[in-house]
Amino acid sequence: MSLRQAQRRTAAPLRYGRLLRALRSEISHELSSSPPPLQSQAGISVGDFVVDWDDARAQDVLLRRRAGPEEEEEVAVSGLLGPLRFDGEDPAPREALVKVVVKKAGLDPALHFHCRVFDGGFSVGSARYHSSVADLGPDKYRGPSFSTLDPLLQNALKGYLAERGINEQLTAFLLQHLCQKEDGQYLNWLRTVEGFVTKGS
Repeated sequence: MSLRQAQRRTAAPLRYGRLLRALRSEISHELSSSPPPLQSQAGISVGDFVVDWDDARAQDVLLRRRAGPEEEEEVAVSGLLGPLRFDGEDPAPREALVKVVVKKAGLDPALHFHCRVFDGGFSVGSARYHSSVADLGPDKYRGPSFSTLDPLLQNALKGYLAERGINEQLTAFLLQHLCQKEDGQYLNWLRTVEGFVTKGS
């Protein structure tokens, strides 16, 4: 065996050892600084809504308003954590991107709202009308920016959403749950990489 081969054999375990220590340190930090990741919340109630779909491996969550026998409207809310942004070197508070779809029971036309949820509230980015739910594709006209609408119309549309259960309880649940889902997925990724490196070493 040449000297170079011997050096490579000696260096490989050292590199693996440093990587494993770094991974385990990050795993330990995540476990100590974050609450335990939530399991699927499918079926639980949040105000007037029920979590209709939630998969720990997916990034989004879907809620539907509980419908009684006399309910005339269907309201669906889907949320996805927004991209990580930075304020200088520090990460900015996370936001969720939320879609709210309201339609009359048994009918196709729908109102579609794009919202941002942040700590302490939410804002509406756009409100659109669609002749059917099938027309919710990204290539459709999104309507004017919500901020350019008449202030009275803006307030009326916000009131319309509030009457349908889009409130602080719901938005706080969405933001917290989506953040915890991301934390859990990051921890699972770290453990997967740790297992891969452990086998390689």
